[in-house]
Amino acid sequence: MNTIHFSPREKGAGYARLLHEHGSPLLVMDADAVRGQYLSLKRALPEVELYYAIKSLPHPAILRLLAGMGSGFDLASSGEIELLRGLNIPARRTIHTHPIKRDSDIRDGLRYGCTTFVVDNTDELLKFLPYRHQAGLFLRISFRSQSAVVDLSKKFGCSLKEADDLLALAAKLGIHVKGLSFHVGSQCADARQQIDAIHACNTLIRRHQNSGAAPISTLDIGGGFPISYDGGHVDIDAYCAPMLKALAALPSYVKVIAEPGRFISGPSMVCVTTVIGKALRNGVYWYYLDDGVYGSFSGQIYDHTRYPLETFSDDLRRFASVLAGPTCDSIDLIAEDVQLPELQLGDLVAGHMMGAYTAASATRFNLLKKARVVVLNAGAVTMEGETPVDHPRCGVSGRIH
Repeated sequence: MNTIHFSPREKGAGYARLLHEHGSPLLVMDADAVRGQYLSLKRALPEVELYYAIKSLPHPAILRLLAGMGSGFDLASSGEIELLRGLNIPARRTIHTHPIKRDSDIRDGLRYGCTTFVVDNTDELLKFLPYRHQAGLFLRISFRSQSAVVDLSKKFGCSLKEADDLLALAAKLGIHVKGLSFHVGSQCADARQQIDAIHACNTLIRRHQNSGAAPISTLDIGGGFPISYDGGHVDIDAYCAPMLKALAALPSYVKVIAEPGRFISGPSMVCVTTVIGKALRNGVYWYYLDDGVYGSFSGQIYDHTRYPLETFSDDLRRFASVLAGPTCDSIDLIAEDVQLPELQLGDLVAGHMMGAYTAASATRFNLLKKARVVVLNAGAVTMEGETPVDHPRCGVSGRIH
């Protein structure tokens, strides 16, 4: 259920100024939030190399920022390759993690210079026969998680038994499997499944080493690092501490990498929308916003997420209300049965924690324009063609994209 935070109207003045200058709806990205999340995960996992999952928020500003901080990138499509290429991000800092690829996808990755790919079955392994001297592979293993909001081992990954057979087949064919990977799911409630997966992979790595085959030198522990959508705090150090203990048991030659997406991008954006319509239906106020679940709130459908919402009225009275999106479809409902002050046309509603799987999955259903992105606190991270936009009264500076 959505959490509604009430604030005095003046708190929305900074957002109102941005909308006056750039239009509504907006997605306001705070680069400082990206920096903070990246650094906090680096501190929690000091020996783990981070590869940002582009799919969570494939915006040039966040990619440039993370590249400048030394991040690698987890890509999964030729479109993401072209995005990185256009930003002059070197391919040596990338891994291609989609377990199922067309031959053209493999060739696109190799042309870019990405040489690490993921497979999870025999047919996918055989696709690399023509490229066995150009690419190294990670074998993805399935570890189902009951605590994850989105189970990412349902669609991909082989069993541990299949892993032994695939490693043997790869060795017979002369295909280099240099690592193992797993992703237990998104928004994991705790790290227990990740710890179990690390232990199982450790056993497999050591068994493979004892067989006399070329050693497995990398373990990719995926993502799943949680963030809070209800105003709470996730202690990422406490979350990762038992994982560090499990990782310490790996052979010393094994490099560990991770693919954080939501943890880095999720807290970075606020969606600012405007009330464009209002109706009283059976004693309930319906407010129609200029963004909805076909747009920036798409994560409510695809990502099973409810975002903290904020209004900016001084009125202390509360009324049964519905927040609806701008399309003609009745599924386009952001929040039902919520208590809100009476809003007026032109009032603002803000959605928080809206960086991950929002802009990335927004559509143009009804041919409505997607929310524009304003980047705040970007500092010296720039890209050719950008024009700085100052917002001194907001205490920040931004760039419109």
